[in-house]
Amino acid sequence: QVQLVESGGGLVQAGGSLRLSCAASGTIFSIHTMAWYRQAPGKQRELVASSTGGGSTYYADSMKGRITVSRDNAKNMVYLQMNSLKTEDTAVYYCNTDADPTGRGLLFRYWGQGTQVTVSS
Repeated sequence: QVQLVESGGGLVQAGGSLRLSCAASGTIFSIHTMAWYRQAPGKQRELVASSTGGGSTYYADSMKGRITVSRDNAKNMVYLQMNSLKTEDTAVYYCNTDADPTGRGLLFRYWGQGTQVTVSS
């Protein structure tokens, strides 16, 4: 019912920047939290940044100061601007959202398919 599609990943040199985008589509009555996770090979998926419907944001300590999460509520989109990238930031980055697809006030969590970010030294 709700689909998330990420874009903007790729290969970048250490110190470079990337901007990830995530578009939510489908039957959406409301979107609450939108977040970015990442999963590096052999590691657990971890929360990188989130943005609540009320405007609060969270950033993981590992990337704080180098990333900014923003959203366009009119377009149901969330972005992740990443600067000063490090080789250890290499991972698949996933978008997720808590959204109401029925209008009944029940929230469900949806995930995108992920976009690869590779930072070379």
